[in-house]
Amino acid sequence: MMNWKFPMFGGAQQPQAQSNFHDIPTQSWYPPSVVNSSSRPSTPSSSSGVSTHQRASDHPQSSSQGQPSPAEAGGIISRLKDKSVDELRKLLTDKEAYNAFFNSLDQVKIQNNLRDELRKETLQLARENLEKEPRILELRNQCTIIRTTELAAAQEKLAELERQKEETLKLYSPASLLRKLHEAMSKVEEESDVLHRQLLDKEIDLQTFIQKYKKLRNIYHRRALLHLAAKTSGVH
Repeated sequence: MMNWKFPMFGGAQQPQAQSNFHDIPTQSWYPPSVVNSSSRPSTPSSSSGVSTHQRASDHPQSSSQGQPSPAEAGGIISRLKDKSVDELRKLLTDKEAYNAFFNSLDQVKIQNNLRDELRKETLQLARENLEKEPRILELRNQCTIIRTTELAAAQEKLAELERQKEETLKLYSPASLLRKLHEAMSKVEEESDVLHRQLLDKEIDLQTFIQKYKKLRNIYHRRALLHLAAKTSGVH
C-alpha cells in the first residue's frame, strides 16, 4: 500500500486548518512524525528551497518515490478541503475511516487495479504451469528411460564403431601400407625363387619359366619402386 502524506488544506483556508488542528486529539494511530509535521508548517530557508528544487528536478515523477505529484496532491486537497473538523479528526483517529478514504482516491484505485491485474495474470500462469506438470513428469520419465536403456545401447554401439574406425585407420595408415607393400614384395620374391627351383628341377620348361618369371619380376620391381618412393617422401 502506498504511504502518502497529503496536506489537509490549501490556499486561503490554511489559517483555518491550523486553528482546527488544535482541536484534533494528539493521540491517534498516526506516527508522531506525521502528526507533528502536519500541525507545524515548515518555514524553509533559501538553501532548503534550493535543495527541494534540486530533488524535484532529480525525481520528476515523485509518485514513484512514494509521494504524490503536485497534480495528485491537488486532487487530494480538493477531497479534504470541504470536510469538517469532525471528519478530519475521524481520519486521524479512526484507521478504518482513513483506509476507506485512502482507497477511494483515484490514484490508489489505479494502483489497486494494476495490482489485481498482475495478481490474476500471475495466478493464470501458475495454473498453466500446474496443468503442464503431468506432461513434464511424463517427459522426465521418458528421458530417464532413454538415458538408462536406449542411451546405454547407443553408447555401446558408438564405442564399437569407434573401435572399428581406429582399426580401419591403422590398416590404411601410411606405415601400415608401407609394411604391406614390403610383404607383397617378399611374397613375389619367394614365388620367383620357387619358379627358379622348378626350372632347375625340370618341373617346367624354359618357355613357361620365362613367361612367368618375367611377369613376377615386373610386379616385384614395380612394388619396389613404390616402396622406395614412399620411404624417400618421408613415409615411415
